[in-house]
Amino acid sequence: MDAFTTPLLAGTATGALLLIAALGLALTFGQMGVINMAHGEFLMAGAYTTFLTQQVVTNTDLSILVALPMAFLVAGALGLLLEVAIISWMYRRPLDTLLVTVGVSLLLQQLAKDIFGAQGDPVQTPGWLDGFINVFGYHWPYRQMFTILLALAALGALGLLLKYTAYGRQIRATVQNRDLAETMGVSTRTIDRVTFFVGSGLAGVGGVAVSLISGTNPNLGTTYIISAFLVVVAGGLGQLKGTVIAAFAVGIVTAFFTDWFSSSMAQVFTFALVVIFLQLKPQGLFTVRTRGLA
Repeated sequence: MDAFTTPLLAGTATGALLLIAALGLALTFGQMGVINMAHGEFLMAGAYTTFLTQQVVTNTDLSILVALPMAFLVAGALGLLLEVAIISWMYRRPLDTLLVTVGVSLLLQQLAKDIFGAQGDPVQTPGWLDGFINVFGYHWPYRQMFTILLALAALGALGLLLKYTAYGRQIRATVQNRDLAETMGVSTRTIDRVTFFVGSGLAGVGGVAVSLISGTNPNLGTTYIISAFLVVVAGGLGQLKGTVIAAFAVGIVTAFFTDWFSSSMAQVFTFALVVIFLQLKPQGLFTVRTRGLA
């Protein structure tokens, strides 16, 4: 039983992290077609924001709660700055956005090394997350359960934003048919910037969860960016329900492969499985139905 529950529960927490990272990508990649390789560095920004918050708010029980909105704002501001300064000049040029965001990713990593050092810094776990529960012999840490709850909260908040707010309706209209949305009076440029801010901010929230598990590191983002893109593509561009299913599937499958083989081979096998899946379903689990396809 332990051989099953350990990778299942650990993989569920990993899937939750991938879900938080992929939610933002699902919006920006699905809506704008932007391949933002710097998205992982927004996770890193969230992790370092948590570290800095703990230097100011020394009560660790409180600092994590303060760090969550701070990480959202810092990562969101970085994403907005990237969109305004660079991405907005490269729409409809996906290869250019890929290349330039790789450069931005390397720049942000080097900046983090210059400011914080190459070794990374530890983040203190609050007392209310210091412990575990026993599930069929596996000591499931509270931190992993917190990550899952955080992912579900982020998913719920994003779902409410998309369904019940004017911005959400405009975002969905832009995803389904940008040209038609513009003829209906939607400012798609403004919506793109709001989407980039929200998507990048969600990555920052994910960085808080990552920092509680592995601390900070300038290369933290590279650990998650490829898997997050796999989740977005396998789930279907712009499809939240597909993103949710794909995130937990990739997380759990990778955990089982890691248990059976090594961490690096697990990444290879998971990548191969996703490639095979995309050969069978090139548009992912779910497809956006647009008026152009009707």
